[in-house]
Parts: sequence; C-alpha cells; structure tokens
Amino acid sequence: MSAGHGNTPAAWTAVSVAMLGFVVGSVALLQVPTQMTLLWIGIIIAVIAFPLFLVLSKLGFNTSEH
Repeated sequence: MSAGHGNTPAAWTAVSVAMLGFVVGSVALLQVPTQMTLLWIGIIIAVIAFPLFLVLSKLGFNTSEH
C-alpha cells in the first residue's frame, strides 16, 4: 500500500457520508415498526458517497498534500 492510501480529503469525506447513511439506516431498522422512509433516506445518503468521492477527486481533493 502507498503511504497516503485513503488519507485524502476526498476519501475521508466519502467515508464520513457513507457512515452517516449507515447510521441513519440502522436507526430506522431499530424502530418498531421499521421506519421505511428513514431507511430509504439512509440508503440514499450512503449511495451518494461514491459519486461525491468521484466529484471531489476530479476537483483535486484526492492528493495526500492537504
């Protein structure tokens, strides 16, 4: 692995957004009855993380000099 592997602002932002989506989805699954709207919001937030990473990479935030 390279020294800066995954240690970029683009990677940290994408992982943070994905984690937020998983937390929102998990909270929805813990509700009785399951809150399907909140679950889908969490799924959408998690899926947005990858395109967000691609956009930030194209903007130059994928370098280890930050």
